[in-house]
Amino acid sequence: MNRFNVRKVAVLGAGVMGAQIAAHLVNVKVPVVLFDLPAKEGPKNGIVTKAIENLKKLKPSPIGVAADADLIVAANYEEHMALLGECDLVIEAIAERMDWKLDLYQKIAPHLAAHAIVASNTSGLSITKLSEALPEAIKPRFCGIHFFNPPRYMTLVELIATPTTQPEILDQLETFVTSGLGKGVVRAKDTPNFIANRIGIAGMLATMKEVENFGLTFDVVDDLTGKRLGRASSGTFRTADVVGLDTMAHVIKTLQDNLNAETDPFYASFGTPPVLKALLEKGHLGQKAKAGFFKKVGRDILRFDLESGEYVPSGEKADEVYGRMLKKPAGERLKLLRNSTGPQGRFLWAILRNSFHYAAVHLATIADTARDVDLAMRWGFGMKQGPFELWQEAGWLEVAKMVQEDIDAGNALSRAPLPDWVFKGPVVESNGGAGGVHTAQGSWNPTKGVFEPRRQLPVVERQLFPELLLGEAGPRFADAGTTIEETDAVRLWTLDNEVLIASIKTKMHAISPEVCEGLMQAVELAEARYQGLVVWSGDEPFSVGADLQAMLPAFLAVGVAAIEDAEGFMQQTMLRLRYASVPVVSAIRGMALGGGCELAVYSGKRVAHMESYVGLVEVGVGLIPGAGGLTYIARRAAENAQASTGKDLLPFLTEGFTAAAMAKVGTSAIESRSIGYLLDSDLIVPHKDELLYVALNEAKAMFRAGYRAPHKRLFPVAGRDGKATVMGQLVNMRDGGFISQHDFHIASLIANVVTGGDVDPGTLVSEEYLMTLERQAFCALITHPKTQERILGMLNTGKPVRN
Repeated sequence: MNRFNVRKVAVLGAGVMGAQIAAHLVNVKVPVVLFDLPAKEGPKNGIVTKAIENLKKLKPSPIGVAADADLIVAANYEEHMALLGECDLVIEAIAERMDWKLDLYQKIAPHLAAHAIVASNTSGLSITKLSEALPEAIKPRFCGIHFFNPPRYMTLVELIATPTTQPEILDQLETFVTSGLGKGVVRAKDTPNFIANRIGIAGMLATMKEVENFGLTFDVVDDLTGKRLGRASSGTFRTADVVGLDTMAHVIKTLQDNLNAETDPFYASFGTPPVLKALLEKGHLGQKAKAGFFKKVGRDILRFDLESGEYVPSGEKADEVYGRMLKKPAGERLKLLRNSTGPQGRFLWAILRNSFHYAAVHLATIADTARDVDLAMRWGFGMKQGPFELWQEAGWLEVAKMVQEDIDAGNALSRAPLPDWVFKGPVVESNGGAGGVHTAQGSWNPTKGVFEPRRQLPVVERQLFPELLLGEAGPRFADAGTTIEETDAVRLWTLDNEVLIASIKTKMHAISPEVCEGLMQAVELAEARYQGLVVWSGDEPFSVGADLQAMLPAFLAVGVAAIEDAEGFMQQTMLRLRYASVPVVSAIRGMALGGGCELAVYSGKRVAHMESYVGLVEVGVGLIPGAGGLTYIARRAAENAQASTGKDLLPFLTEGFTAAAMAKVGTSAIESRSIGYLLDSDLIVPHKDELLYVALNEAKAMFRAGYRAPHKRLFPVAGRDGKATVMGQLVNMRDGGFISQHDFHIASLIANVVTGGDVDPGTLVSEEYLMTLERQAFCALITHPKTQERILGMLNTGKPVRN
């Protein structure tokens, strides 16, 4: 693959977006220089250094490990312009002022490398107008790049070409942003607010207008427009608070300033909503100002009341009848909402109708294809389906007729009719007459009048199972490849007859005895016929751990002996994975908790998506790790101590013990590496859809390099002296009120296992010896009344019980 080698990036502007883009570049190990104006007082880099320090305090954290913020090089435009010449990519992310941006371009132009790509991170300014300030030599290498906030977590990045942008420049940048940064790229036309914000902000404005029309409260609307509607769980108004009401107002103003009634027939609905105007005047800018549409006071959440101008109690929920409607199949759901008489149902139909109407009218002007719109709304606004996907699923022509009837009756936001292509021609005839914009041939391009396939860049080949839209053709992992063996718990299959893949099929990929049987069989098959084994289940989570619910019937029928047998079998499975004669690679995405973490650490190697959350969390249900997690901690401590000059095991044990005793979870693959659940030799993959590709290639590379399983060996433990030291600290925590008596009891059992029990310091033990201690402690706890309270509480509510 011919790739653009990004060795260093410059980010211009240390504001909220610029600093967080720089942070994400550090996450993916790209050296970055962050520029801003020279400070008027103190050190010239003061503005940037303050921004870097602020990165360490933000929640959710923009950076995998807070200390890595120091890897960002601080610079200013007065002293460090020469550094620009070392950068392959320059991302401008200063304030949304055309005059400021143009002035900056003139200053940086003489210092840029001849090959560097220059991109403006703007949420809506014209990229073509920005390019006009650049010298002719730079224009072919200039484009727009629009990250969504926060850059680490939001998938969407929009790329925008100008008439002078060389096509290969966009291809090179898309490759880097996709594979290097882990983002989903959509190419947008150079129109106000591009695709996602154009559709999304217009949708939010329309929603606010319909809220006024139907007299609903913000809490009810958020309940209706969150997960129930297949959108971000924060709903409409909470999302606005998170984004920032000033940011939202700015994007609205871009629409107001750059559009009119002739260029956008919905323009009349773009007025700043009275409630937004009132909140802005009060300085209530949302989450960052601790007040917006909602405000948290102690444990209470209040909502803003426009009539009184005060905050009032919130928490009102939607009528459950509409919750039931939203669970119906798409076609039935939309008919029920349209025909409903209550304001909540009519409101829901109105906002969905408005989204279909707006997307169809503007598709040709803002995007190349309907695919770009739907992916932009998935990735930029957290929607389960984009507007065209939902429309197509519900029945293309029938929904189109309902929307047009509302337009003709004057019930829609605009009198603009749906485009002709909606009602006749290829779109109506597609999918065997069912109609729709997404087909096996591609997605509808209204400008060309064809169904256009996805752009075939080499980087896409790394995505063996890319995210597909409804109606698109493409491989789906559930039935891909050749199935070798399959049960209700595990599918064993292969794509190339070289590496075996084990996919767990249980709910949340929980590990049951049947899953363990499947993994045991997978190792046997891999050793006999394949170069390696990859554990990958297609989607999140990797695994939430042992299936406690599946264990309960056996526990009630047979007693603790059934639990001991199940735990013993899990431990045998973990050791079988560790000592397999072919490499076993765990491909981790999402949560790898409890037994999922143990499955990962006992694999020969781990390949983890960056947004993976790994930890031993059994304490939360009143248990200890029972499938080898504590044994792993003790063994790793011994290995790390052996590699150092220190003689004392305890310092190497402390972090692992604390992580298990406090149920600490790495909030990124990077942090999980610092805790010790991932090793320096493990791979972190930025893009979720490249995970399997990398894991398969890693297994093959390990095999071809002559992989041998590690030797089984004895290792030293800290013994009773180490345990006494740990117990002293636990007593202080208990007596100080930091942990409960039951927490103390559980932590004492963890300490006993990781230090090797009642043995002399330095005693050599085996993994099986420590696993026996684990199993005994686990079984003792499961009969404890307080542990049973925690287990039942977690099964019933999904939340930990503190007792």
